[in-house]
Amino acid sequence: MKKYHLMLAVAALSALSTACKKDKPDDPVVVNKEYEETYAGGKLGTTFNVSASAYEDPTPAVEQAGLVNEFKYGEYFFERPFTQSNTPFNGLGPLYIRSSCEACHPGYGHGKRMDRYRAGDWGNGYLLVVTDDKDNYLSSLTGMPQTKAVAPFKAPIDETKIRITWKSYTDEWGNRFEDGETYSLIYPEVYIPEDAYYVPLEVGGSPVAYSNVRVRLEGTIGIYGTGLIDAIPDDSLKAQYAKEEAAGVQLNPAIFANGNWVKTYGKTNHPLRYTYALTRGPLQDAAGANAIWNITNVTRSDRRYHYMTEAYAKTASNDPDVQAAFYQYFPDWNKTGDVSKDIYNYLMSKELPAEMKDEDYSNFMVWHRGLAVPAARNMGDETVQRGKQLFQQLGCAYCHRPSWTTGEDNFTDPNGFFADGDARLPRYPNQKIWPYSDFVQHRLYMVNDIRTGWCRTTPLWGRGLSRLCTGADDRLHDYRARNVTEAIMWHGSAQSDARKSVEKYRKLSKAERDAVVKFIESI
Repeated sequence: MKKYHLMLAVAALSALSTACKKDKPDDPVVVNKEYEETYAGGKLGTTFNVSASAYEDPTPAVEQAGLVNEFKYGEYFFERPFTQSNTPFNGLGPLYIRSSCEACHPGYGHGKRMDRYRAGDWGNGYLLVVTDDKDNYLSSLTGMPQTKAVAPFKAPIDETKIRITWKSYTDEWGNRFEDGETYSLIYPEVYIPEDAYYVPLEVGGSPVAYSNVRVRLEGTIGIYGTGLIDAIPDDSLKAQYAKEEAAGVQLNPAIFANGNWVKTYGKTNHPLRYTYALTRGPLQDAAGANAIWNITNVTRSDRRYHYMTEAYAKTASNDPDVQAAFYQYFPDWNKTGDVSKDIYNYLMSKELPAEMKDEDYSNFMVWHRGLAVPAARNMGDETVQRGKQLFQQLGCAYCHRPSWTTGEDNFTDPNGFFADGDARLPRYPNQKIWPYSDFVQHRLYMVNDIRTGWCRTTPLWGRGLSRLCTGADDRLHDYRARNVTEAIMWHGSAQSDARKSVEKYRKLSKAERDAVVKFIESI
């Protein structure tokens, strides 16, 4: 067992020991296999491990396909920090966001709420969202801005100057339920001074006034079960959109309108299904396939170029400090005699050597597509079942749709690295799964809201194990909610798509509210 998880396990045992001394000990975790919903990831995608390593297991599909060794090798590339030269974990830089994937996904789950922005802080899953006042990303920065660099290069943003301030928020009900019980709400504001930016402030090559720059936070999502989401048929997703549109639900017009897709993924016909902003389609070109390249800037055979902007390349190529040490950083670079030109050509090259081997990337994707979903717990508990009934009666199950059925899972890869339904990767055909999401974007109208206001419904499966697996239970896109109750109440804005559900929730008794929370933490 990994040292980190051993520490969590010891902490969990200590907490359990303390609980046993109470007059009313905490309910034990019970896995009731007779309940269909227990198999959150279906028969091919569920693990019954409910310990601190619950998010880390391979699916039964991985085991049945004889891919366990590949899964374990792929796991190394998620866990190990990358460096400049230590094979096979080499290639870090010249700019990067984190040196390892697990730094953003502690315990393989979501990141944690942070009081400061430092790429090296364990569990900091935050990505900076830097835009102009019209929500356009600054094109002089990469979409996920980098705050780390390998010498002699300099980071596009000096992270030591970033400030995160957590502010208290009082809702229209005074943060009080009808029976008098209170709760608290907080949200983050981010400040980056103008002198922290190494690159010019631009959108599409045009200057942006510093006074018009906006900065927000978005946190990483859980990565278990992403292969199962990929197996949901495209036409099933379309049917869900059409159903909600017919019911009068306002959908993001940039994604779906008049019974049809307005936008699909890239040059494919696949619907968007991953990330808060719905920027990714098939898993084989989604978060993990992208992150193993752009988070660390490690090149591979199908991406022989840096995660880089031309604005940065121009700035760095004219920086005397970078010029003075560039050939020490890259002594084998083909010199032209013009150091500025050599720096620019290196940073913008599309023909760099592949630093990650094809076999290693393939194994990484076996791991990424092969992570199991923890089984639902305590399904036989009366309080949990009562919470499930209330969850449905409140209308929560409309956006947090309980179950889906996967198709044949003959997946595709827009990168062309994997063939359709490639036997090198696990598949999940014809499985009933319970992610508790409609995978559609809705709006909550929160203070200091997510960029554009549109946010994909987050799957709820496995989240109740977050405290044990990651050490935190923070929720929502920027981790402003420290527990389930706060997450629910952040849905309550007067304009929110979930307003009616929150109004009903407020009128429940404390015992009923606790039952809803216990149900959510059990699935």
